[in-house]
Amino acid sequence: MAYIDLNVFIYPVIYSSKAQKKAKKSKEILMKIERGELLAYTSTLTCDEVVWVVSRVLGREDGINQGRKLLAFPNLQFVDVDRRILSTAQSLMDGYMLKPCDAIHVASAINKNVKKLISDDEDFDVIEEVERISLL
Repeated sequence: MAYIDLNVFIYPVIYSSKAQKKAKKSKEILMKIERGELLAYTSTLTCDEVVWVVSRVLGREDGINQGRKLLAFPNLQFVDVDRRILSTAQSLMDGYMLKPCDAIHVASAINKNVKKLISDDEDFDVIEEVERISLL
């Protein structure tokens, strides 16, 4: 069981899996989720982030298409961002000096008792409540 951060969804879209090792590893992780080999969670915030990043890099139409694909992604569980998640995120921001979006991701993982967070973001390394699994 793992929590999947934004960059796992982004790398295979904006980088070639042949040229970028992180894109290749991300694609492998996504395939495991799709096949049901990895129970995975991500926040509803991830939809916003995917559409925003892909739109900025590849254009609005591609961003919207990637958002649609994310919503239909097989075996991926979404954690709704509610007041409880936001309250936990606020505490994480206070304690760890996290960016709001990173705090929401960690709070979402904590909410589902997920201890492993797959991400390329080293900011998660200081969080005691989760263990970051790197893409390299």
